[in-house]
Amino acid sequence: MPLLRKYEIMILLTEEFNDSELKTWVFNYAKNLRKFSVCDISVISRGKHNLAYPIETKMKGNYIQLNFSSMPKYITNFSKTLKMDSNVLRFLVFNKQL
Repeated sequence: MPLLRKYEIMILLTEEFNDSELKTWVFNYAKNLRKFSVCDISVISRGKHNLAYPIETKMKGNYIQLNFSSMPKYITNFSKTLKMDSNVLRFLVFNKQL
């Protein structure tokens, strides 16, 4: 059995999303994760919050938390996908198993 590790990704998206667009974006990204044999995906919307400082002239953002299990070699691919998305202001990947 391949070595699966638990990860958490916190994603800061632009504030332009309404609820249905946000759900669609998250669903599409979760579907993209499935291509890499990711399992145990859970999504938590942390809501829209004011930012402490402007990022790309934005003062608010939508926070999304994704928890999942994956092989470590795929995390780089996930990060590249997020970096290329113009709706993503920032993201941070946490390894939940050390």
